[in-house]
Formats: sequence, structure tokens, C-alpha cells
Amino acid sequence: MFQEKDNRNIEIGGETVFPGEDKLVKISIDRLPTGTLIDIPVYVFNAKHAGPTLLIQAGLHGDEINGIEIVRRMIQEKKFKIDIGAVIAVPILNIFGFIHFSRDVPDGKDVNRSFPGTKSGSMASRMAYHYISEIMDQMDFAIDLHTGGAQRHNFPQIRFTKNDENSKKLAEIFNAPFSFSSRLIKGSFRNAAFQMGKPTIVFEAGESMRFDDYSILQGIQGILNVLKHFKMISSIDPMYVERTGTVLLSDRKWLRAPTAGMFIPVITNGSEVRKGQEMGIVTDTYAQRSKKIRAPFDGFVFSVNHQAVVNQGDALFHVGKPL
Repeated sequence: MFQEKDNRNIEIGGETVFPGEDKLVKISIDRLPTGTLIDIPVYVFNAKHAGPTLLIQAGLHGDEINGIEIVRRMIQEKKFKIDIGAVIAVPILNIFGFIHFSRDVPDGKDVNRSFPGTKSGSMASRMAYHYISEIMDQMDFAIDLHTGGAQRHNFPQIRFTKNDENSKKLAEIFNAPFSFSSRLIKGSFRNAAFQMGKPTIVFEAGESMRFDDYSILQGIQGILNVLKHFKMISSIDPMYVERTGTVLLSDRKWLRAPTAGMFIPVITNGSEVRKGQEMGIVTDTYAQRSKKIRAPFDGFVFSVNHQAVVNQGDALFHVGKPL
């Protein structure tokens, strides 16, 4: 998954982090109309001994705060005291989106659709460009932390790149409750990393603008699993209990609202379901009409829409078959 090499200096934002050093550095990106400078804070933990360089990033979408809390908590609890290699930890990539409670930057563009970016392009394009040149060139592999969009709650899951055995192996090591392959999206961070030959997995858990402690703990556990597998740490805190194995999903399907109305789920996210089982209803406000939503096959629910009032065609449940 990575080539053994002599330990090296990490250079970001014009600063050098030498072997045996930990340092907070910053990448200068832009300034607000008020003249206030906006930087991306980057923590670098560079061990004395040679090993892989792992990038752990969150906040690519500014409203997805569970990943931000995963990185913050691991820094606070000193989980990045590594024995070999280096960890580059970015708590918030999209500072602009975080300030505005948004997945996008102020001009409406999505940074995760702007890679590889350009030096003189839009704000999102420039962020992507600097990120590739300052950080991605130095990493060996990456863990990208996300949550469900809008009010969709994702049960903790790992997405890896189809036909990329290294990212699939990384997903197995992370060992989230669910994992599955997903297509590469043009302009995404994962697509840019794939083009660079850098295996990357995406951890999706919880929903935007809400903390979910179970999702946060699962994210921390998975990152620790990866660090331990590559011998970057020697042991894992006993408070984090390793699960027996991830459920690999195939044949995923979104179940959509058959009509407009109020959505009332009757199953819990992460549950196993049987074909034909009632999963929820969409009902009108006058108790005159309702439509049941049933499982299309035996499988698991790994995403639920928490929006109470829905329109016809809205995605309500994401279900998948185990392999």
C-alpha cells in the first residue's frame, strides 16, 4: 500500500516539520471582503522512525461536523502519538463553509467537486489546488470523514473505490459497521487521490449540523484500527472495543416517498430487514391516506431521512444486501 522509505521532513505552508516533531501549521487560502485572512490549520505529527504518511481530514463540507469532532477529540486525547511514519490531521478543510454552516464556499461551489483545481480559479478551485500541492503530494493514503447531507442520517459506513484493491483493504482494516464500493465522482477529493495513486476511503456517519456520539466513537475506532495495523501505534485504548467484522454491502437501493406527506419511520437505522417488512409510512396530515414503505429484499438499512415532511420522490431509506 505504500513504499518503505527513509523518514522525511513534512513541508506545509512554508514550514518544515522534522522527524520527531509535532507542529500546527497553516495553509493561506484567501481573505474575506473585510480583509480577514482565512487559513486551513493543519496538524502534523512526524515520528522519529520511517513509515507511511496518513492524511486524516474532515470538514470538506463545512456543515458536516461529526468528522470535525472526531479529529478534534483525537488531538485532544493525544491519539496521534505515533511510533513510525507521519499523520497529517486536518480538522476543517472548508473553513468558509464551516463559518456559514454550509457544505459550499460563499460563491456556491463545492470544494469536493473542484479537484484538482487551479491556482487562479474560483475560491473552491484554489482551495483544491493548494491542498493537492501542499498536502496530497506528501501523503501515502487518506481517510476522508463525512456525514449524511441535509437531514439524512448515515449509519457509520466506509466507502471505497471499486476495483481499487488497496482502498478495499483499507476499508477492511478500518472495520466500520458497513462498507461498500462506490463510484468515483468527477472533481472529488477521492477521485483526485485515485488519479495520484493514493488509496483513500470515505467514512460517512451521522447527519449534518448534529453531533452523533456513536458515529464519532466509530470513527475514532476505525482510525485507531488503521494506525495499529500499520504499526504507527502499538496499542489501542481499551475504551475502544474492536468489532468482529464489517458487513460488506452490494445491490444498494434508495427507497423514495411514494407521495407527499409526513414521513414516519418504524425501523432503526442500522437494522436488518426482511423482504416485505414495513419500514415506515408516508401519511397526510388529516389521517385520511397513508402509504407503507416495505423492504424490497433481505438486507440492512444504512441511511434514514430525518425530514418529517417530505415530497414525492424524496429519498427516505438506503438499503443494501450483504455479500
